[in-house]
Amino acid sequence: MRFMNDFQENTAALGSLIVISAPSGAGKSSLIKALLAATPGLGVSVSHTTRPMRPGEVGGEHYHFVDADVFRSLVKADAFIEYAEVFGNYYGTAKSSLEGPLREGKDLILEIDWQGARQVRTAFPDALSIFILPPSIEALRHRLDSRSQDSGEIIERRMREAGAEIAHRHEFDYLVINDDFDTALAELGCLVKAARLRYSIQAARCASSLTKLDG
Repeated sequence: MRFMNDFQENTAALGSLIVISAPSGAGKSSLIKALLAATPGLGVSVSHTTRPMRPGEVGGEHYHFVDADVFRSLVKADAFIEYAEVFGNYYGTAKSSLEGPLREGKDLILEIDWQGARQVRTAFPDALSIFILPPSIEALRHRLDSRSQDSGEIIERRMREAGAEIAHRHEFDYLVINDDFDTALAELGCLVKAARLRYSIQAARCASSLTKLDG
């Protein structure tokens, strides 16, 4: 994708782009919410979706909720860095949601499925990718049942899809198993800190100090 190549070439300082994926019910959203609260300077990219808004969700905060016609028009306008169909609904990450924050050096989380993660890695090879797993298939089913958000038919479909998603875990840089929430949260925090200390990021953010060290 030429956009990201141009973006990387013309940007003096970049924040870290952190891609997080997981099967539905693995606890990804709860972990990301807690991670954001505990980590200053970390933000989340708000994706577009055609799925209905769930109770408690806020448009523009959890997702940009649009209908299928609007989403298709954005696809035609090449507005997305990645998009995919999941459970009959479309999800996509707009280029505009990344460009400004990353230019300013802000670290961003992308909460997307494995298909979107693959597209982002192709366009942005320096992105850090993390896959979150439940401790077992039985635990995943229990979590989906206890949410009381979906019908039995949808839960069965999510369980089938979970197997397909889990099969792509090897494509990610890191694997976090959400057996104990606090432990998983601490592990995610460590990965964010490591991403901020990568040489390419530090060299851009501390260019002046490094030049002085070189004499």
